[in-house]
Amino acid sequence: MDSTRTDTTRVDTTVSPRYAQIPTFMRLPHDPAPRGKDVVVIGAPYDGGTSYRPGARFGPRAVRNESGLIHGVGIDRGPGTFDLIDCVDAGDIDLTPFNMHIAMATAEERLTALLADNAAFLMIGGDHSLTLAALRAVASRHGPVAVLHLDAHSDTNPAFYGGEYHHGTPFRHAIEEKIADPQRMVQIGIRGHNPRPDSLDYARGHGVRIVTSDEFCRLGTERTQRLVRDRLGDGPVYVSVDIDVVDPAFAPGTGTPAPGGPTSREVLALLRGIGDLRPVGFDVMEVSPLYDHGGITSVLATEIGAELLYQYARAQSRERTAP
Repeated sequence: MDSTRTDTTRVDTTVSPRYAQIPTFMRLPHDPAPRGKDVVVIGAPYDGGTSYRPGARFGPRAVRNESGLIHGVGIDRGPGTFDLIDCVDAGDIDLTPFNMHIAMATAEERLTALLADNAAFLMIGGDHSLTLAALRAVASRHGPVAVLHLDAHSDTNPAFYGGEYHHGTPFRHAIEEKIADPQRMVQIGIRGHNPRPDSLDYARGHGVRIVTSDEFCRLGTERTQRLVRDRLGDGPVYVSVDIDVVDPAFAPGTGTPAPGGPTSREVLALLRGIGDLRPVGFDVMEVSPLYDHGGITSVLATEIGAELLYQYARAQSRERTAP
């Protein structure tokens, strides 16, 4: 990958107003068949695994609409993200709304194909069930990966209501399929109510480090970042962000909101440590614009996506300069 390339085909915000033109993520060029890219943004419009409020199928479109707000150069950060890495928006995965097994297989096939020709992807969801497809694709290239998972829920539940792949199951499947290493998995922001008193026993019993929302509040972002670095190590890391990790005061547009979570600023600050890791894939899931107010959840999701892209660029720069 030519990580010093400036992508001149991105829409120029000094020429075209940010509300104009067809919306791609951060006004990146649209390339449905990308090759040789550092990160490919891909939408996953699907909510067939949702257990409460539907609507996440509209998440990728809403996030793209709001992402025109972001220029791509962070304050006091030096070069812009797209001066460092080559990114495109590949559009959406066409996912059936009627059969979760077909949807899962379709997503896995598409994401695996992307990684055959490109270095990494950022998936915009869509409900969290599809993170399993993403982890399968990433593990097919890198082997079992470490996982940084930000969420109000552990998502290590068993199947219920006859749904094998609902949005509360992806990390249980990933552990059982040995595509995610639970000894190198950290879940942050966990809180709220669970169906059973022992709902976290499966994850903890397999070695997952759970940082509840209350513990995160006590630790703060810097100590939590150190905990993540120590636990995840130097191997490949997949980063999954469920937007409901953020308190619904800041992100109401989601299917299973849980009060008592971190603020937008705290989550963004925490993500700034990802550039110290070796990220190989990302997702931002569970935006349900039907329950949003003024687009604030979609705005936050696009800011998180932009932060993840920048941290990938920072990680690549760090690897190039390492002795």
